[in-house]
Amino acid sequence: MTVLIARAGASPLLVGAARLWIAAVLLMLAARTTVRVAAPRDLRRCVLMGACMAGYQAAYFTAVTLSGITMTALIAICSAPLMIAALAPAALGERLTPRVRFALGLGVAGTALLVAAPQGMLELTARLVAGALLALAAGLAYAIYVVLAKATLARLAPLPLTALTFTAGAVLLTPAVLWTEAPLRQLTLGWPWLLYLGGVATAGAYAVYSLGLRRVPASVAGVVTLLEPLTATLLGVAVFGERLGATGVVGAVLLFSALGLVLTPRAVSRDA
Repeated sequence: MTVLIARAGASPLLVGAARLWIAAVLLMLAARTTVRVAAPRDLRRCVLMGACMAGYQAAYFTAVTLSGITMTALIAICSAPLMIAALAPAALGERLTPRVRFALGLGVAGTALLVAAPQGMLELTARLVAGALLALAAGLAYAIYVVLAKATLARLAPLPLTALTFTAGAVLLTPAVLWTEAPLRQLTLGWPWLLYLGGVATAGAYAVYSLGLRRVPASVAGVVTLLEPLTATLLGVAVFGERLGATGVVGAVLLFSALGLVLTPRAVSRDA
């Protein structure tokens, strides 16, 4: 995304729509041998999941323009696992064990330290509050997506599910491109990175995520998604020479501890 903004002047909404379309096409091609006629109930869920994915893209990227990437990432990424944990018992009948609750607390605290601690206090403004609310909306959209996906995976294979979902999301998000300036120019300049985002970071990532979600509780999957900011931080240190302060180190240790709690075979088998 950083490269796309720097080299193509890409709008976040255009990037969101483009990556969904690329992912939808690739997933449809990959699922063509396994697609069967989905039941109307499953199709409705896929459309709703697509709406959640489109809403996540729009809310998250708009929040970035209002309150900055750090605040948005912190609120959206930390709130999603909490919302998944809150929704899973009622929607899926999952039992939120003490181990998962403890891991959730460690993970959220670790993410907060990793992402936000070096930034200090922010001045509370109407723009910041609006961005924070949109980031919360993005977290809720993602949480609903995960809960619906977990429920639907009991009847629909991962590839067809993600293919139908991203097709619906792409269609729903496309009108947002009308709000962008010179979209064709952005696509022309940014197509190599858009292909990567759509093919690897979206189609590939969500296909693998759905395969994993089929085997673990939604609440555990929510905790594991906190690996995202940890991976980004470690890559920043290793590839771009960024520095990780003491609070960041503590945050990383807490995240590793949370992941260790939910990724041990005994924990997964007991919580599933």
